[in-house]
Amino acid sequence: MAIFYDRQDTKFMLRGRRKVSAWINECAGLFSKEVSELSIVFCSDDYIFNINRQYLQHDYFTDIITFDYSEGESLAGDLIISIDTVKQNAREFSVTFHVELLRVMIHGVLHLAGFKDKSPKDAKVMREMEDRCLGVWFSKYE
Repeated sequence: MAIFYDRQDTKFMLRGRRKVSAWINECAGLFSKEVSELSIVFCSDDYIFNINRQYLQHDYFTDIITFDYSEGESLAGDLIISIDTVKQNAREFSVTFHVELLRVMIHGVLHLAGFKDKSPKDAKVMREMEDRCLGVWFSKYE
């Protein structure tokens, strides 16, 4: 159960990584999953834009890209998170940067756990699961 944190083209580095890792592991357990190896890379808009173009042929900015290497109940993957876009989204949704960053991180983990968000129905379920996991954070880790 290893969670690694890195950064590319940003000075941001997450504080409280042990606490965040414990929370991610606990949330995975809510869905009968276990984190085997997860890499979370914080980056700039430019960096994620280039990843989006190179690997997904998408020509736009995004807050997170999830590369899923999971097998069965074992979660594995890379979460590429744009700190620039997370900051913009926090302002747009009138939430703190910290809360928006937690939501984006758990969003990627939920994708690894099999949750989708392309249809309105799936997006609603995804948002409910994000809220459930954020509830765990605020009740136990904050």
